[in-house]
Amino acid sequence: MSAAAHPAVAARLKHPPGFRPRRGLNWGVVGLLYTSFYLCRYNLAYANKAICDEFGFSKSDISSVISTALVAYAVGQVVNGLLTDRLGGKRAMLIGAAGTVSMNLLFGVASFWSLLSLFVVIRGIDGFMQSFGAPGFIKINASWFGQTERGTFAGVFGMMINLGRVVINRLGPALLAGFVFLGLWNIPPLHWRWLFWIPAAVTTVVALALAVIAKDTPEEAGFSGVFAGEADHSDPDARANLRTVFFQVVSNPVVWVIGVAYGCTGAVRQCIDQWFPRYLQEVGHLDMTSSLFQWTGFLIPVVASAGSLLSGIISDRLFQGRRAPVAMGIYFIQVIVTLVAAQAHSLGAVIAAFVTIAFTVNSTHSLLGPAAAMDIGGRKMAAFASGVIDSLQYLGAALALWILGWLLDKSWDYYFYFMVPFGILGGILMWAIADRTSLKKGEGGKAKGAPAGP
Repeated sequence: MSAAAHPAVAARLKHPPGFRPRRGLNWGVVGLLYTSFYLCRYNLAYANKAICDEFGFSKSDISSVISTALVAYAVGQVVNGLLTDRLGGKRAMLIGAAGTVSMNLLFGVASFWSLLSLFVVIRGIDGFMQSFGAPGFIKINASWFGQTERGTFAGVFGMMINLGRVVINRLGPALLAGFVFLGLWNIPPLHWRWLFWIPAAVTTVVALALAVIAKDTPEEAGFSGVFAGEADHSDPDARANLRTVFFQVVSNPVVWVIGVAYGCTGAVRQCIDQWFPRYLQEVGHLDMTSSLFQWTGFLIPVVASAGSLLSGIISDRLFQGRRAPVAMGIYFIQVIVTLVAAQAHSLGAVIAAFVTIAFTVNSTHSLLGPAAAMDIGGRKMAAFASGVIDSLQYLGAALALWILGWLLDKSWDYYFYFMVPFGILGGILMWAIADRTSLKKGEGGKAKGAPAGP
């Protein structure tokens, strides 16, 4: 396909002087803030067992804390995604940062009482406030990236997420076990509440940097007409009328197909991310400080980052910006790996499955969340499109984790089998729209060479 057929390709080759470094700076600080949100989100996975041991909570109890946060996040994605298209991405991310910092500080303070309901409420509010993050991030970058750059951007978006997980996967065990800081100061084992206070401090610092450096659009940074010829960038004003945004997005059937598939991704993704540390502790009998545990915590997000980046590049360059065919294949690979893991009898095989499933779910996560949302909504409606799709990811995850917590109180044998149907459904849904050339409402003819039909 020629550059003329895709104006974005030509525009990408003719960026004005200074644009790429300025976009990189913008992207970097925005990405780092979103990365810090993940420190404030996945800290609970490492505090999970310590909280249960201290207060006598069951797996179902702690699952209720996790699921409440996911439901609140899902609701917030819709509400805050719509608001973000009006407020702008920068304001939205700063609001979210203030909220998650406050709630993580309070969650640590709540460790002085043994009230499950208090943990549920605080984590629920935190989930709602964190939901400003993804729409804000996507809103900003929909303006800074052209259509055939967005799959690659989504891959790097996934890498930023997983950078946060790499950090918390190292920081969490270190805080609980003690460590030597810079080879000079011996830090003794800390109470699990520090898993919430330290990430809050990191987020505060990065939020201040974003407030000073980031710009919502290239125009605000002094670059005009960067993506001339692209419909998504025809209006320099990235803010939109809320009524128009709402009806354009919710009336697009492709949004709902992708959203339900994304719910399947979310279910498996959270089953792995929220429970693999405890699985390794209770089933694998690994200590958090053991080398095998540490390597698992490192490999899961690193390989997940590779999946995010590789799937984005393939969808951009081999499928001309089409996300569904790539996602379909990945879902079906995930099903095979999960079934193999359910039959595995060695810890090494299970760890390999954890890493491989992380590759698959993070591939579909980046393809169907940021990339597809930007394709559907453009710079004016990307935040709300992202919010609707992402809300279904977290609703699917919340429902799955509520059921999974109840099953795990009975036996860990259910763990991998529980994930299989989600991959099957996700693959079928992506097969249904695999031939579409556009995800926008009223568009979406068949890909070149595909059979005719609706």
